Amino acid sequence: MPEEKIAILVDSGSDVPKEYRDRYRMYLAPLTIIYDDVEYRDGIDIRPEDVYARFPEEIPTTSLPSQSAVADVFRQIRDDGYDKVIAVTISSGLSGTYESIRTFGPAPEGLETCYIDTKNIGIGSGFSAIRAGELIERGLPFADVCREVDDLARRTRLFFCVSTLEYLAKGGRIGLVAATVGTLLDLKPVISCNEAGVYYTVARARGRRKSLDLALEKAVEFATGATEYNITVMHGAAKDEADALLTALKEALPDYHTCIEGQITPALVVHTGPGLIGVGVQRLS
Repeated sequence: MPEEKIAILVDSGSDVPKEYRDRYRMYLAPLTIIYDDVEYRDGIDIRPEDVYARFPEEIPTTSLPSQSAVADVFRQIRDDGYDKVIAVTISSGLSGTYESIRTFGPAPEGLETCYIDTKNIGIGSGFSAIRAGELIERGLPFADVCREVDDLARRTRLFFCVSTLEYLAKGGRIGLVAATVGTLLDLKPVISCNEAGVYYTVARARGRRKSLDLALEKAVEFATGATEYNITVMHGAAKDEADALLTALKEALPDYHTCIEGQITPALVVHTGPGLIGVGVQRLS
């Protein structure tokens, strides 16, 4: 049986750190960040700091990876000698990226493609792409990798807190989260994606500090019973809080396989604003 050459395609909203994209030779389909006078490719032409700096004058919008960009990526994969592709995307319940990649970028002839709708966002989606890279590196057959990655997407949860719901609401990404949540009582929601991949309120806490503690509690609870797991804390211009939360997460779940931390990608910055903290777990077994 001939050796399978399997590529991984991931959208930029899945927020896979560059070191992992490089290690597993992932191909990137970038979302587009749109200002009145210019457009940028997410994570390529613009940094998170640039988005934050321009917030006082303009909150940009985002759009799907362009049809031409997706087609170019598929062609590049084929030209690089691959015969199979695993395409991992953020939730179809939050973005049309999955449909864009599946429909607008039909794989060229001879290129078999498996499309994974993770029903998740950010590194909650990116963890699945990283796991695909690990399994391919081990030599697992294409069908087995696809099956395992699709299953893992259902065993990954990201719990996050935002300083304000303004950006989620303006971007139309508010999902099932009430746009006005106990403002006078300073009630802060802990948000996640439900089974349909739509944002919903997991719980509420009074004040920022308690909401972060609750997000941590929910992540640790989700890991209950797992013998192998990945952990993450990602942030949007909130590094000190993220560092403290990461220390607590490592203390609670010390036997992790992979830990990913850092600043979220610019497209996610657009929809969450400054102050995002996300803490998550992927249950491997």
